[in-house]
Amino acid sequence: FNTLNNIYSLIALSPEKAQQAIMDLSKLLRYVLYDNSPEFVPLQKEMEFVRNYVELMRLRLTDNTEIKISMPQSASSGTLIAPLLFISLIENAFKHGTSASTRSFVKINMSEPSPGVIECDIENSSFPKNETDKSGSGIGLKNLSRQLELLYPGKYNLHAESDSHIYRSMLTIDLN
Repeated sequence: FNTLNNIYSLIALSPEKAQQAIMDLSKLLRYVLYDNSPEFVPLQKEMEFVRNYVELMRLRLTDNTEIKISMPQSASSGTLIAPLLFISLIENAFKHGTSASTRSFVKINMSEPSPGVIECDIENSSFPKNETDKSGSGIGLKNLSRQLELLYPGKYNLHAESDSHIYRSMLTIDLN
């Protein structure tokens, strides 16, 4: 709904950008509703979903937020992965790492250092929520850990660390 509201506002400012945003949202919804139903999807489709998501997030951010995304243009042919594994980490980066009034950043680096090994490294500025903020349930990482344990037991490493200014999450999956 936030994305639709952002697009609504964008129509008056830049119809061309609004058209592109609607196309990106359409691709994202198609993937979430239809294309992720198989147990595994091509890695390339998952990366395209991440790119579309990031582009939609850019709509709501000010110039105070720097976004860098790096991922291979093409993954090894035949590489399959469980769908929507990375989105919890990426959503958290935008939710807890951006500010409308303070300089902030989100850096996403996805790579395939060797065939069948996927790395997702996300670093963002850290704006921790206080105890009164009920904007999330706080179970995203727990659910991701359970999902990884079911799908890739002993073949993944999920690590998160933070200091007072930076939060970093790293996920490595060996699909071999």
